[in-house]
Amino acid sequence: MESVISVRVLDAPFHIDKDFDYDLPPHIGACPRGTLVRVPFCGGNRLSWGVVTGEGDPGADVRRKSVISKLDDRFALDEEMLGLCRFLCDYYLCSFGDAVRCILPPALLSAHGLNIRYTYLCALTASAPSDAASLRSPAHRAILAYLAAHGETPREDLCRELNVTSAQIKALCEKGYVALRRQEELRNPYAQYAEARDASPIHLSRAQTAAYDQIAALYDAHTPRAALLHGVTGSGKTKIMLSLIDRVLADGRGVILMVPEIALTPQTVHIFCARYGERVAVIHSSLSAGERFDAWRRISSGQVDLVIGTRSAVFAPLKNLGLMIVDEEHEHTYKSEQDPKYHTRQICSYRAGVHNALVLLASATPSFESYYKAKKGQYTLVELKERFGGAKLPEAEIVDMREELRAGNLSPMSRTLFSALEETGERGEQAILFLNRRGYNASLQCKNCGEVLACPHCSVALTYHTTPSPRLMCHLCGYRAAPPRVCPSCASPHISYVGFGTQKVETELSAQLPEMRVLRMDADTTGTKQAYDTMLDGFRRGEADILLGTQMVTKGHDFPRVTLVGVLLADMGMYVNDFRASERTFSLLTQVIGRAGRAEAAGRAVIQTFSPTNEVIELAKRQDYCAFYNSEIQLREKMCFPPFCDMVQLTLTSPKEKNLFEAAKRCADMAVAQAEGDFSDVPLQMFGPMEAQVYKQAEQYRLRLMFKCRWNARTRELFRLLLTEAPSDRSVTVTVDINPLHS
Repeated sequence: MESVISVRVLDAPFHIDKDFDYDLPPHIGACPRGTLVRVPFCGGNRLSWGVVTGEGDPGADVRRKSVISKLDDRFALDEEMLGLCRFLCDYYLCSFGDAVRCILPPALLSAHGLNIRYTYLCALTASAPSDAASLRSPAHRAILAYLAAHGETPREDLCRELNVTSAQIKALCEKGYVALRRQEELRNPYAQYAEARDASPIHLSRAQTAAYDQIAALYDAHTPRAALLHGVTGSGKTKIMLSLIDRVLADGRGVILMVPEIALTPQTVHIFCARYGERVAVIHSSLSAGERFDAWRRISSGQVDLVIGTRSAVFAPLKNLGLMIVDEEHEHTYKSEQDPKYHTRQICSYRAGVHNALVLLASATPSFESYYKAKKGQYTLVELKERFGGAKLPEAEIVDMREELRAGNLSPMSRTLFSALEETGERGEQAILFLNRRGYNASLQCKNCGEVLACPHCSVALTYHTTPSPRLMCHLCGYRAAPPRVCPSCASPHISYVGFGTQKVETELSAQLPEMRVLRMDADTTGTKQAYDTMLDGFRRGEADILLGTQMVTKGHDFPRVTLVGVLLADMGMYVNDFRASERTFSLLTQVIGRAGRAEAAGRAVIQTFSPTNEVIELAKRQDYCAFYNSEIQLREKMCFPPFCDMVQLTLTSPKEKNLFEAAKRCADMAVAQAEGDFSDVPLQMFGPMEAQVYKQAEQYRLRLMFKCRWNARTRELFRLLLTEAPSDRSVTVTVDINPLHS
């Protein structure tokens, strides 16, 4: 008799996201909670993945569909991961399918199979001749002799060592002389990092020891705790992390260490793999699907107790989690911009509650939300106010680019910065230049009619690139076009190239400082799998004198020979319609300035700006986070911005502009009616509908509604109602984002 199970189908849209009952045929076997099953769904019986949530209702008069197949039990979700899926659905108002796909590696649910790689091992059988010389074939004799001497050997190694073919091995198998055994192979692209072992003791300074003791006491409490390690750049936060990890691993518990950028992974992995060897697994988006799947398998099977990675590493299925570290915790990359739009800090808090673990947030420029909680006592504040080893913070100077223009300097770089680069090169030292804009020119504009060449699919200007060939490019949808000879609107030949990016700066550096080697690091040069590792390792070995790049060069790196940092457009991100603009600018400037002078040689920073008297830039120059926080937090409180409230953004998207406006008005009207009716107890301020910062992207128009509120259970109930009932047009999709990156 068939049993009945409840299944949460991963393809179910939000408004019908619930359990469905399915018959479980006897031949499939038991399917406990968390098992991944393949089931028919909807009217067309499209095969979909689902997760078993329990036993179903075996009502005799109900027609049910049957489970088609199931995945191996070792890939099932355990109770913690099921609870985490429910938390994501409840807190971020996403579907169960979005939550599961966020937690599991993509290869596990791939339509192309599990992407498991196998190794074939060769071994002699009992019927193999004792005297290999009796065989005619020299290759066969060599194979049997090698296996007799070395025992079981991978087929690929055998072919490489003896210069034989798989066919020759197969022939011996058919004769019964050699047996092939299939074994699953776990890919680990960082395995070679563990070969250079370094288990030397860690020596902490007095200040580091005091910070370590304070954090270790929180860990020893064996209750969910959170600490904020606020240390100036170069204060030695990594050594404290290493000491804590030693402590936690010695207790037999697991650790997750998160970094904000893939660019930081090679440096971090070098340090931690050298210390902990094969106990380390690495997770980030530049790995292949198979490599990420194998890292997940190593973790879930208990072979790993230290996981290093970017945002998605927070979901690593460690069984006995003791410590989660979020390095550079202020970084925006810890916030997902795809459903579910989670923040890593929130997931850490949830998992710490499950495991009675410690969450350690670390930054030289903490997010306002974290620092506010630390000041209020919700987090334990631990401070490091001086650089490690007596190193001094860089001397920073502000260059007024308006004066450079008046003096006739039209270059992206000031005379001060050029002179500093020359001096750095003469001393045999290195420099980092930061410009948060890739490409050659920012845009093309007609001098006759003023038209700016825009992407036909997005409401943004096209950027001019010179390599690998001259082209205009949209950085949102990838559209490309040849640069026009005349204006498309008025046919004027007077087209002006406006602004500059990293490509143009690289060209100018090569022309003005030909003796200095430049390494450009941006999205255009880091597309290949090992690009980050290769570039950063090369710069660390001294293969380049100047590292020029976007914000991936600003944080976390430790280059002992870097003594000069140049910021080319310090005020570029300040004057945008976003209450976090000042915070983001201060953090970027502080972080990049902190890359200089981290060893014995003194550091220097040159900050180029068209707003030299701006308070944010002046405070970043002084590396004075507390003064900046005290000034900005007062403004946040008066304007009622986070951390004094939560911002919730509803984004409506549609390829049909008219339908979008009608849906947005309907959604706004419903929000007002509910706030004045059944949900009058929910404090709420609504703004909009209004255009998104990028109104059109990839032929999709976008409007948004912004709300100020407190994100509690009652508020979530209101927004769940809006998401379920407001969109009545199939062409319109509605998504919710809690405390979005851009307001």
